[in-house]
Amino acid sequence: MFIEQGVKPENHFWKYILGSLAIIFASFVGQIIFVAAILYDSFSSKKLYPTTNDAVMSYFDSNLTLLLVLFSFVFTMIAVYGVVRLIHKQTILSVTTSRNKVDWKRIIFSFSLWSAFTIITTLLSYFYDPTNFIFNFKPIPFAILAVIAILLVPIQTSCEEYIFRGYLMQGFANLAKNKWFPLLLTSLIFGSLHYFNPEVAKVGPIIMVYYIGTGFFLGIITLMDEGMELALGFHAANNLIGALLVTADWTALQTHSIFKDISEPSAGYEVFFPVLVIFPLLLFIFSKKYNWNNWKEKLTGKI
Repeated sequence: MFIEQGVKPENHFWKYILGSLAIIFASFVGQIIFVAAILYDSFSSKKLYPTTNDAVMSYFDSNLTLLLVLFSFVFTMIAVYGVVRLIHKQTILSVTTSRNKVDWKRIIFSFSLWSAFTIITTLLSYFYDPTNFIFNFKPIPFAILAVIAILLVPIQTSCEEYIFRGYLMQGFANLAKNKWFPLLLTSLIFGSLHYFNPEVAKVGPIIMVYYIGTGFFLGIITLMDEGMELALGFHAANNLIGALLVTADWTALQTHSIFKDISEPSAGYEVFFPVLVIFPLLLFIFSKKYNWNNWKEKLTGKI
């Protein structure tokens, strides 16, 4: 059983607090590279140092910004691995899946399913109302974007999954000795960390329903499937295809994507439809493909 693999008498909860602090510290170290690059450039070129988050994120070309932002997750991923191995004396496999080895077919299926859905719905939106989009494709910047995104986005998304659906899911299970509390808390924390995204300022706090709902969806498929493979594939597809396919001025990261969305975002269909319709549909597809059963026990049972 996946979540139980980290529930051991020696895995005291203070170890997860210590491990979380180490992971946060590694994340800050990774972000220093971005700050140092801006400091060096502003000093050498006599530019004013940016004083707002928007100015920081638009200081460099979007490809360089993306590279520097994503590279920080390399440090964080190394920290996650070190914390699991050195503090908790676990294998990285034990916080990935309950299977004897990582099931790459599951990752590929989830990635392919969500990639196809994202591409199809984006193209339908474009053909339905092209005035909402600008064709943004530039071969060389896009090629550079593709290399950066393909190499680093999976590290970023995997890092987040290992922290929330792996490490913290098992950590809160050690504390609560049940499954509903880890699912609830990791979903709330995952969603809440998106609160300072520019999307929240643009659309409003109601978009937190989508972020927290996504956290619940990823937590549910992890618990039901006894491993993170489906969550790893979904998250990678969501961020990678999103970065390559469409960007907008009000998103956290702008990219040299194929399309640019110039429509005015709203807090209606875009927020509730994925949570209330698409995610339940995906749960149904996964449950039929992988023969899930005993939902109540797997999502709320005691350990």
